[in-house]
Amino acid sequence: MTLDGGKWLVETDWLAARLDAPDLMVLDGSWHLPTAQRDARAEYQREHIPGAQFFDIDELSDERSQLPHMLPSTVKFASAMKRIGVGDGMRVVVYDTLGLFSAARVWWTFRVMGHEDVAVLNGGLPKWKREGRPVTGEPPRERSPRHFTPRFNAALVRDLADVRALLESRTGQIVDARSGGRFAGVEPEPRAGLRAGHIPGSRNVHYAALLNSDGTLKPLDELRRLFPEAGVDLRRPVVTSCGSGVTAAILSLALALVGHPDSGLYDGSWAEWGREDAGTPVETGPAR
Repeated sequence: MTLDGGKWLVETDWLAARLDAPDLMVLDGSWHLPTAQRDARAEYQREHIPGAQFFDIDELSDERSQLPHMLPSTVKFASAMKRIGVGDGMRVVVYDTLGLFSAARVWWTFRVMGHEDVAVLNGGLPKWKREGRPVTGEPPRERSPRHFTPRFNAALVRDLADVRALLESRTGQIVDARSGGRFAGVEPEPRAGLRAGHIPGSRNVHYAALLNSDGTLKPLDELRRLFPEAGVDLRRPVVTSCGSGVTAAILSLALALVGHPDSGLYDGSWAEWGREDAGTPVETGPAR
């Protein structure tokens, strides 16, 4: 069973039944906030779903940018995918070690690169392990290089200039995935050099509000209700944002599942907008 017929979210039983399929690639897309002091790659090396490759969000990024894990070039992404054996026509399933956190960022990255046959494992590694399914510390078998054709989907990405223009035109809405305290400016940011608050006029839907206590995504009817309750008009364009473009992708995934697959994501997010020298307007307090 899946939330949307198997397109972008798959369940553990679905994956377990197809784990050895030659046209399937499983990726561990785990990433942690700097404050967590966790090493996602080391954890992967200790245990992962059999056959899974590690997708390093920080490494597979734009090395020219001073912002954290910005999207890589299409050439860099395609080269990395070819090297690990991900090619055109393959089904990709991404999971993480928190249930549903950074895997959504990897899902979004594949879609930006034009690969739509990608899904997130609902509940991730914690659910997989709770069900007694196998994990291993053995490296995955090497796969033959595959040709990956990137087709950059600019509709899914927003930059600083786009967000500035959106504020002036009011043609869309910004939805911030950070906690209510960070959004209001009463909790500290996990990165130094950032102001407190949010992009003026944005709405706040904390990513955790979309998840059940076991790290799985809430049912579709609840997801459809949560956005309007936060003041988001789902009839209008939406741009998601967060601290550095990771948890914003959870919002983008939820929006896609409820029928809004083309929502943009502000890649720089608060790591860019909130910089002390950014010259961007900031609001504090609740959404208004």
